[in-house]
Amino acid sequence: MSHNTFGRTFRFTTWGESHGPALGATVDGVPPGVPLSEEFIQRFMDRRRPGTSKHTTQRREEDRVRILSGTYEGMTTGTPIQLMIENTDQRSKDYGDIAASFRPGHADITYHLKYGLRDPRGGGRSSARETAARVAAGAVAQAVLGALVPDLAITGYMVQMGALHLDRARTDLSAIDGNPFFLPDAGAVQAWSDYLDGVRKDQNSVGAAIEVLVQGCPPGLGAPVYAKLDTDLAAAMMSINAVKGVEIGEGMGAAALTGVANADEIRMGPDGPEFLSNHAGGILGGISTGQDIVVRFSIKPTSSITTPRRSITTRGDEIEVITKGRHDPCVGIRAVPVAEAMAACVILDHLLMDRAQTGGVRGRIGPDQAG
Repeated sequence: MSHNTFGRTFRFTTWGESHGPALGATVDGVPPGVPLSEEFIQRFMDRRRPGTSKHTTQRREEDRVRILSGTYEGMTTGTPIQLMIENTDQRSKDYGDIAASFRPGHADITYHLKYGLRDPRGGGRSSARETAARVAAGAVAQAVLGALVPDLAITGYMVQMGALHLDRARTDLSAIDGNPFFLPDAGAVQAWSDYLDGVRKDQNSVGAAIEVLVQGCPPGLGAPVYAKLDTDLAAAMMSINAVKGVEIGEGMGAAALTGVANADEIRMGPDGPEFLSNHAGGILGGISTGQDIVVRFSIKPTSSITTPRRSITTRGDEIEVITKGRHDPCVGIRAVPVAEAMAACVILDHLLMDRAQTGGVRGRIGPDQAG
C-alpha cells in the first residue's frame, strides 16, 4: 500500500495497523539541535489516548511512545526520528463475525475492491488508531515550532456535536482542557454530556465539527500555485479519518456574502499593516497574512454502531450487520488533538520550505519603502 507519507521538507511516514503489535511514524526533515524527549511527545499522546472518559471508546491503550532513533542526549540530530507505539489492548475476536462482510459507512468495501483483501480487525490501516502515529509526528513538529517560532500557538476545539453548537459569545479557550469534549465553554459541558449519553443509549452515533486556530503564524508562509498553505491545510484535515468537509476562514459561508462584506480592509498601524477583519482565515493567495489562521472541518458520525444496518457479504449475500467492539459515539472528540498535530506538521513544513527559498526575507511596507 503506497502513499503513507505526508509533507515535503518536514515529512512523516506512518506504519502499523489497529490490531497489529505496534504502530508508529518515521519523521524526517527535522533540524538538528531541537530539544525532544519521550515525555514531551507523551503530553500530546495523552490528549488523544482512548478510554479517558465515558464519551470515548473504552479500548485501554496507554499509547506510550518510544523514540528509537534521531536523538542524542535529548536533542535531535537531524537524522530520521523513529517513533513506536505498542498496541496492548486489541480484541480482534470482536471482528470475527464481519470478516466476510462489509460494514456500512466503513472503508471495508473500498479496500476490498481496490486490493482484493483487507484486515478486518478494527479496519487495519483505515482505523482511527492510525492517528496515534500522526499525533506523535505532530508532537515532533510542535517541538521544532517551539524552537523556531516560540510565539506560535495551535489550538483545536469542538464547535458542534450533532444538533449542539458552540455559543461563540461564550468562547473561552482556557476551558478546553477542562472537559472531555475540548469545548471552549465550561457552562455547556453538562448539556453536551447529556446529549451524547442519549445518543449512546439509542445505540447510535453523531457527527461533529472541529475548529483549529493558529495564532502567531508569521506572514509569508505558502506558495502559489500548487503549494498554497490553505491547500495543504485542507488536504491535511481531509486525510483524517471520517472528515467530509473543510473550511478556511469564512468557508462555505462566503457564498452568502457580498464583496463589500467579505473583503478584509487594511489600515496602517504602528507596527505595520493591520487587517480590520479576518474573513480570509489568515490566508490570501495561498500565503499567510500574519493574522490568525482559522480552519474548520466536519466529521461524519461513527459508522460502528450496534443498530442493525443492511449490507452484503463478499459472496454477494444480503445481510444485516451489527458492529461489535468498543467505539466512539462521537469520533470527533478525539479528532481535536489529531487536527492540531496535522496543522503543526503543515505549518512547520511551510516554514522550512520558506526558509529554504527566501531565507526569511520579507517585503517592506512603510515610508522607507523604495518606490
